Amino acid sequence: MVEYRFAEIERRWQERWLKEKIFEAREDDTRPKYYLVEMLPYPSGRIHMGHVRNYSIGDAVARAQRMQGRNVLHPMGWDSFGLPAENAAIAHGVHPHKWTEENIAYMRQQMQSLGLSYAWSREFAAHRVEYYRWNQWLFLELHRRDLVYRSERLVNWCESCGTVLANEQVKEGTCWRCETPVTQRKRDQWFIRITRYAQELLDGIDRLEHWPDRVRTMQRNWIGGSEGAFIEFPLETGRGGIKVYTTRIDTIFGATALFVSPEHPDVEALVEENPEQDLVMAFVEKQRGLNPLERAAEGAVKEGIFTGRRARNPFTGEALPIWVANFVLVEYGTGAVMAVPGHDQRDYDFCKEYSLPVRPVIRPLDGSEPAEGVAFEEDGELFNSGPFSSLKSPEARTRMVKAAQEGGFGSATVQYRLKDWGISRQRYWGTPIPMIFCDKCGIVPVPVEDLPVRLPEKVKIEVIGSSPLARVPEFVNVKCPSCGGKARRETDTMDTVFDSSWYFYRYTDPRNESAPFDVSVTAHWTPIDLYIGGIEHATLHLIYARFFCKVLRDMGLLRVDEPADHLLTQGMVIRDGAKMSKSKGNVVDADAMVERYGADTTRLFALFAAPPQRDLEWNEHGVEGCYRFLNRLWRLVERARPLIAPEGGGVDCVSGLVMPETAGNEDARALELRRLTHRKIERVTGDLGERIHLNTAVAAIMELLNGVSDFVEGGVERPSEKASLREAVEVMVHLLAPFAPHISEEIWQGLGHPDLISCRSWPSTEPALLVMDEVTVIVQVNGKLRGRLSLPRGCEQDAALEAARADEGICRHLNGRSVRRVVYVPDKLLNLVVA
Repeated sequence: MVEYRFAEIERRWQERWLKEKIFEAREDDTRPKYYLVEMLPYPSGRIHMGHVRNYSIGDAVARAQRMQGRNVLHPMGWDSFGLPAENAAIAHGVHPHKWTEENIAYMRQQMQSLGLSYAWSREFAAHRVEYYRWNQWLFLELHRRDLVYRSERLVNWCESCGTVLANEQVKEGTCWRCETPVTQRKRDQWFIRITRYAQELLDGIDRLEHWPDRVRTMQRNWIGGSEGAFIEFPLETGRGGIKVYTTRIDTIFGATALFVSPEHPDVEALVEENPEQDLVMAFVEKQRGLNPLERAAEGAVKEGIFTGRRARNPFTGEALPIWVANFVLVEYGTGAVMAVPGHDQRDYDFCKEYSLPVRPVIRPLDGSEPAEGVAFEEDGELFNSGPFSSLKSPEARTRMVKAAQEGGFGSATVQYRLKDWGISRQRYWGTPIPMIFCDKCGIVPVPVEDLPVRLPEKVKIEVIGSSPLARVPEFVNVKCPSCGGKARRETDTMDTVFDSSWYFYRYTDPRNESAPFDVSVTAHWTPIDLYIGGIEHATLHLIYARFFCKVLRDMGLLRVDEPADHLLTQGMVIRDGAKMSKSKGNVVDADAMVERYGADTTRLFALFAAPPQRDLEWNEHGVEGCYRFLNRLWRLVERARPLIAPEGGGVDCVSGLVMPETAGNEDARALELRRLTHRKIERVTGDLGERIHLNTAVAAIMELLNGVSDFVEGGVERPSEKASLREAVEVMVHLLAPFAPHISEEIWQGLGHPDLISCRSWPSTEPALLVMDEVTVIVQVNGKLRGRLSLPRGCEQDAALEAARADEGICRHLNGRSVRRVVYVPDKLLNLVVA
C-alpha cells in the first residue's frame, strides 16, 4: 500500500497551484462574484496558530464558493507600517524596511505552505510607496472636503511608545500595544472629522444584518448618540458664561452647582480674581497630571475645589457655585455639567462630600418615596419646577428645550461618545502627512502632483517624544508650494489604522498608478461578501472602515454604503485556559505543526475543534486525531481503488461523478450508501453556506468515512455497489477539498482524473435520495416507556431529542425538568434521564 507522504504531496500541489495561478481572479459578469477578505496581518515575523485558524476558515469558505461556481476574489496583503518594526530597529539596529520585508517573505512562505488559496498577484504592503502614496492622496481629499483639521488638544500619550494614541487605542486606561498607563498631554494634532458621519454610522448599524450582534452593540455603545440640550449659565459677575450639555434638562430646577473639568479652557479665567487662586490651580495641575479615565472611573475618589465664581441658572436666576470636579471629562459635551444631586448619584456623592445642597424636583410616577441617601435617576413627575411642575419628564424636556431656545440661552442637540479621530503619530515608520508649514502662508497642502512624500531612509530612530523625521533637514526643509519661500514639512506620520481602513478596495485594483482604484472595477467586487477578523477590532478598525466607506462613497469612488455584507469574528486559540502568548510560554509553533503533521492536518484541526466564532482550546490529542482521520481516509481509498475503477458507467453532468447506468435498480446496501452520501452533501453544503458551521461540516465528512468504511467491510461485488462506492468516495473527496486540499487533490488524481479538484464543480444532491425511510423509536423517561416517535431512518441524536421535546405527551412526563443525560440507540431507543 502506498504510504501517505504528506510533505511530498503538499509541496507538489502548492507548486502546481502557484505555477498555474489557479486562484487568481478577474472581473467576470457571467458568474456571481464572491469577495472574501481576512483582516490583513502585521508582518511580525511568524504566523501563529490564531493566524492559522483565521486563514483556514477563510480558505475553506473561499474554496467551497469557488467549487460552487462563484467567481472568488481571495487576496492577501500586509499591514506593514507600525511601531513593532521601529522598535525592532532600535533594539537590533536593523532598518524597519529590511526587517519588514524579511518578515513578509517568511510569512508569505508560511501561508503558501498551508495551501491557502490567495490571489498572490494582488499582494501589496502598506509600507511600500505604491500604497502609501494613496494614503496621502486620500488625506488631501479629506482636507479639501473639510474633513481634516489641525488643533491643539489634550491627547492620550503612551510614554513607552513615545506617541499619541486614539481614544479607541486606549484599553482600560492603558496602551493597546504595550499596556503602559496612558497619560494626557496637550499637543497640536491632525484630526479627521469622523463625528460628521456619527449619526449615519449609528443609523447604519441596524442594516448590518449579517454582522454579529455583539459587534453591533459595541459599535452602538461606542458611537453613543444621546439627545440633549446645550444650556448657557451666565456668570454672576463679568461677561460670558458656562455652557453645559445635559440629557436631563427636566432636572434643571434641582441644579445646585456647576462642575467643570480640570482641563476646561476657562478654568484659569474663572480663578483669576480668587484669593485662593494658587490653591485652586495646584489642585487643577495635580488633576491634569492624572489619567482622566481613571479619575472618572466608577468607584474612583471624587474630588473638587470651589473656583470662587458663580453662574446663574437661566430658568431660576439662582446663582450656583462653580466647582472644578475631577470626574468631569473635558471631551464629554462641553467639559462642564450642571450638578443635580437629587437625580444623579455621582453628583449626590460629591455634593454630600462637600456639603452642597440636595434639591429633589422629580418624584416617582407611582407616588412612592425615593430611597433615603440615593438619587432618584428615573423619569417621573416634576415638582418645585415652576411652570413645568406636574409635567411628566419626557414632555417637560420638550417644553424646557423650547423655552431655552426661545429665551436665547439654549438649544437642542445630539452628542456622541465618538470623538474626532486624531491621526498624528510621533514616530518614523508610517505614512508622512502631506502638509507644509509656511510662516507667510500658514498651513499649505502638498500639491497632488508632488506626491508621494517619501519616507527618508537615513534616519536615526529613537523614542524621544517627537518624530525622528524632525531631525532630517533634507526632509524637513522645503519651499512653500504657494509662495516659494522657506517652509518646513509636517514631521508626524499617520496612525497606521488609516492604512487599514480602505485596503480592501485597493485589492480590487492593486496596480493602478493613476488612482487608489478604478471605480468600475471596485464596483464589481464590493461590498465584501465575507470579512473575517477578531472581535477586538469592533470599535477601532471596523468603525473607521465603515467611516471610510461612506466618505469614499461621497467622493464618488464607491457605490456601496457599508464595506462588508457578512462579518465573522473568529474566536481565539487558547492553551491551558489562556490566550497563546510568548510571555505565558504557551505558544504552539505553526511551522512545527506543519512539519510534524502536515498542512492538511493543521488546517483540519483548526476548523474541526470548535465552531469558528468560539475560542479553540489547543489539544495535541485532537491534532493527532485529525492526522489519524486523514491516514484512515488514505488507506480506505487505496483499498477501494481496485473496486471502483469505472466500467461501463456514464458521467453525471451535474456532479461529474461516475454513476451506474441503472441508477434505479441498486440493491439495498448500495441504495443506503447513496442516501448517506447525499445527506452528507446536503449537510456540508449548508454548513459551508451562510451559517459557516465548519466544525460540523468536518464531522459530517468523518461520518461519511465511517459509512464508506463499513460498506467496504461488507464486501463490494455488484456493479451497483461499485458505482455507489465510487460516488461516495469521490463525493467525500469533494467535500473534504476545502478543508484539506492537498490530500484531496492527490486522491482525486489517483482516481484517474486529470483535472484539479479545486476547479471541479461542487457535488449536487438528488432529492429522491434525501427522502428517508421512517422508523419507530421508543422514548423512555428515566427508563420508563413514555412514547413513540416516527423518525427518519438514521436520524441523529440532536434531531431525535428535538422531536421528543416537541411531542406533547413526552413533554408532560418531562414536566419542565432538565435532561441530565441522553441514551440514544439510532433507529431504536431514546432514553432521557432527568433530574
